[in-house]
Amino acid sequence: MTPDEVMAQLETSGSAQTRKTYARHGIKGAMFGVSYAVLGKLTKAIKVDQALAEKLWATGNHDARILATMIADAGTIGRKQLDTWALQCDNYVLSDAVARLVARTPHARATAEAWTKSGGEYLGQCGWTVFAVLATTDETISDADWLALLARIEKTTGNAKNRVRHAMNGALIAIGGRSTRLKTAAIAAAKRIGKVEVDHGDTSCETPDAVSYIAKLWARKKA
Repeated sequence: MTPDEVMAQLETSGSAQTRKTYARHGIKGAMFGVSYAVLGKLTKAIKVDQALAEKLWATGNHDARILATMIADAGTIGRKQLDTWALQCDNYVLSDAVARLVARTPHARATAEAWTKSGGEYLGQCGWTVFAVLATTDETISDADWLALLARIEKTTGNAKNRVRHAMNGALIAIGGRSTRLKTAAIAAAKRIGKVEVDHGDTSCETPDAVSYIAKLWARKKA
């Protein structure tokens, strides 16, 4: 599919209700309001197309950028491109989408390390979300490294920016699901951190309580 064909399909698939919903989640600027069901079907049709992904991202349209993260070639996309995309994220939804792409690339850990040390809210969020994904997918990272990351989370969550706090809490939960050793460490850290307050705007979203959520994760493992 050509960029024009994709944009035309996105436009006809959008709805006012979805645009309204996205707006409540902090999405501003150009968007058609395309559901994830439609984006999923387009992804299956297009499969992987890095050149198309770059053209879609360049439009600045939110729906096109989300689709770009879905069809980008995780095996070949460069670190510079990922940095550019992450820096251009202006809402948490797009930041999470970029993070899911980054986590599938060879640059995942390096970018997460760098972005979590940045001062940007959405860049920091993106980095911690990458770590959250890696905690569930990357078996090569040692418990010692995850323990060091838990120490960083415990030390800095209280002073982190709004969406960064939410992502750090998500990373802590994911780390707590890796092993019994990390479960114990993550729960202890979560108790010391206390309730993580996040402003979710005009939505029903909530930041999960890490201690109870980790317990649920392990209960499902045993089921």
